[in-house]
Formats: sequence, C-alpha cells, structure tokens
Amino acid sequence: MGLSLAVPALAALAPGAVAPDFTAQASLAGKAFTFSLKHALKKGPVVVYFYPSAYTGGCDIEAHTFATEKAKFDAAGATIIGVSADSLKRLNAFSSDPKYCAGKFPVASDASGKIAASYELKVQAGQPGLTDVRGVAIDHNFIERTTFVIGRDGKIVATLSSATDHLHPQDHVQKSLDIVQHLQAGNAP
Repeated sequence: MGLSLAVPALAALAPGAVAPDFTAQASLAGKAFTFSLKHALKKGPVVVYFYPSAYTGGCDIEAHTFATEKAKFDAAGATIIGVSADSLKRLNAFSSDPKYCAGKFPVASDASGKIAASYELKVQAGQPGLTDVRGVAIDHNFIERTTFVIGRDGKIVATLSSATDHLHPQDHVQKSLDIVQHLQAGNAP
C-alpha cells in the first residue's frame, strides 16, 4: 500500500489582491537595467506577463504579439514587462531580436523563481536535454504562462492564465490590451 500526500495546487493571485512589489534585473533592446514595479506604476497600469522560456514556440509568439501591439499599450498609458526564469544573457538577446521583443518592451529575469512565487505561480524544474528554437540548451526552470494587469493603485485588475483559462499566448496580449484600454477610458475591466 503506497502513501499518498495531497499537495495543494498553487493558484495565481486573483483580481483585487495587492500585487507583490518587485525589482528585477531586466533587459530592453539588449541593454540591462533594473526594473521596478513600484516605479512603473507611477506612470499607469502595468501588464506583468510571466512566460516559460525565451526562444520557445508560444513564448516567441507572445513576445512578438506584445511588440506588435506596443503602441496601443502606450496609448493606453500601460507598461509591459515580461518575466521568465531565463538568464539576463538570454534576455539581452531575446529583448533585442526583431522577431520577438524587437527592443520595444523589457523582459526581466526571475532565475530564482521568487517573483513567480510571490504571485503564487507554479515553477517547474527544467529538464535535461531540452533545447530552444535555436538549438541552445535550456538550463532554467519554467514559470507557468500567466498575465497580470495591475492598476495604478497596485491592485491586480485581472489575472489571465493559460492553465486555467486555456488561453493561447496571443490571447494574453489581446485580453490585457482590452483591459488597459477600458481602464484608460475610466471603465471597470
């Protein structure tokens, strides 16, 4: 007879919760800097999107779609920040690549998984032998794909999850854009 332990599943922070503040090493157009959520919120709402890994299918689509729609987020007064467990070196390349972030928005490194944990997201251990679309080994953990729209007051306005909402990567972009545009218009999401 085997022993079975019930382990509660993590559920991403829900709308209405106060978004955990964070600072992280990030890259914009291949240049490293320190991103501060608190500082970004002074300018307007922030879209914090967590993704598993740079240079992988869905993550590449999501980054490219955010880059394509960046002017619309700017018009709504919103800041975009991508967060993954990738190293800053990988993110420097990813953030400047015209096929992905195209230098239009920053991506931050959460190699320790502490930021993801503060948002109550699952972090899965990396698997030996996995490679990205370039054939380069992926040597980090994977954070579940979840997008948070955070209002200027620091509260989570919306939580979008591929795991629970069955959203495709590009859906995270369109839904978060719709929400920040509603916020700009003074409407509830």
